[in-house]
Amino acid sequence: MSDLSAFSLEGRRILVTGANTGIGQGIAISIGKAGGAVLGVGRSAMDETAAQLAAVGASFAPITCDLSDHQAATAMLDAAWTGHGPIDGIVNNAGIIRRGDAIDFSKEDWDDVMDVNLKSLFFLTQAFARKVMAGGRTGRVVNIASMLSFQGGIRVASYTASKHGVLGITRLLACEWAARGINVNAIAPGYIVSNNTEVLRNDPDRNAAILGRIPAGRWGEADDIGDAAVFLLAPASKYMHGAVVPVDGGWLAR
Repeated sequence: MSDLSAFSLEGRRILVTGANTGIGQGIAISIGKAGGAVLGVGRSAMDETAAQLAAVGASFAPITCDLSDHQAATAMLDAAWTGHGPIDGIVNNAGIIRRGDAIDFSKEDWDDVMDVNLKSLFFLTQAFARKVMAGGRTGRVVNIASMLSFQGGIRVASYTASKHGVLGITRLLACEWAARGINVNAIAPGYIVSNNTEVLRNDPDRNAAILGRIPAGRWGEADDIGDAAVFLLAPASKYMHGAVVPVDGGWLAR
């Protein structure tokens, strides 16, 4: 195997949740550029993602699913495997955020975030692993964590709890599945241009404070995360299990 092929996803089929916009879209496009076929999952239309993948000659199949329902998520995985063929890797990117002071935070805003960001992530990954193990195959799981997997943040109680949970689940699954042919790792994005960070970027004071701490001096772009995901899905990372890779412009280093 050449050094170049170790970073190729040629012949691999990857499922990406939340592929309609932002980080998920960037991940899908990076996978396509690396030669992978993308199954994109989202609640809304993925026409823009489809067009960008078509432009680089990549295979893309859109799948509609509401990931707030973990049973719907697992049924979707089964249907995708049957309809499109065996899946080689999944990227658990889909996530939502609710903002509010902890003293006033509602049960609804807690449950909504935990259902998508942690509960469905776990059971979707479980469904994938069952298929992989039953077929005697190997597989890759890339979970999208956060800077708030390490830090507390403010006014995002359920999001912070969910992202701490994503990091813990990543490590637990790696411990259980590393010897069974499944690599489970995570990426912790820093401050990336996306729908989830729009409110921060539109606040002059918060935007300036954030940029002032980032050594790279800029917000990250979706392809910064996408290229890291390709590495964790490719043969090059075959001995990585339970790792979390910060892609943060140096945020944690400061």
